Amino acid sequence: MGRGRQKAKHTKVARQLKYSTPTTDLSELERELAAKNALAVEKEAEQAAESDPWEEYAEKYNAIDDSNYPEDNES
Repeated sequence: MGRGRQKAKHTKVARQLKYSTPTTDLSELERELAAKNALAVEKEAEQAAESDPWEEYAEKYNAIDDSNYPEDNES
């Protein structure tokens, strides 16, 4: 197929997309968006329920008494 025929087909499709008014099923759109929202809420709840894998180390090493270490300004 030559470039002219290909371009003409693309132009035809572009015009159809530009000027056509597709019917939108708003109830289907509402169900789809509600389902996505519900999944996002569930995912956030799961992430909140999971504990931080580094939490035990943070508690362990944050509990070390800092007085055992000399300050930089003590010379």
